[in-house]
This record gives sequence, structure tokens and C-alpha cells, in this order.
Amino acid sequence: MLERTRRKKTTEVTFVLPPGHSAGEASVVGDFNDWQPGAHPLAPRKDGSRAVTVALPTAQRFSFRYLADGDHWFDEIDADGHDGRNSYLDS
Repeated sequence: MLERTRRKKTTEVTFVLPPGHSAGEASVVGDFNDWQPGAHPLAPRKDGSRAVTVALPTAQRFSFRYLADGDHWFDEIDADGHDGRNSYLDS
């Protein structure tokens, strides 16, 4: 799930894995962090979900995926779209 807060020059995007998701430790990787695993790890929340918030420039498209333990890549079903390889969002 994606949560967004629009600011004047940025959009704060919170990437969320729901409670009980079987990914183990996971991070969000994308062109906004040069596809570096672990740059934005998802941290536990009180409700059992895991999340990380990233501030992105407005009016741009960003490709991303989640990376979990064991080199397991997966997509965000609530993304703005999928380009055949990655999820994407429009900030």
C-alpha cells in the first residue's frame, strides 16, 4: 500500500507492507535511491505492518520494487502502474 502526503515541492510517500506479509526483512528500492538494497528498509509499526517514508520531488514518475530476504523481488499492487518489469508511482 502507498500513503502519500503532498507538500509544496515534495510528496512524502510511505511504502507499506500489510501485517502478516511473509517477506521477512524488506526494503524499497527504486530509481530514487539508485536501486540500492537496504537504503530504505521497512520498519515495524504498532499495527504489525512495516513501512518507510521517502520524500520525492513532485511531478515526476519513479520506478520501484520491494526486495526481501533471499533476493526475493516483488511489486506493489497499489502502485500507479506497472511497466512490465517494475511498479511505478507518479509523485
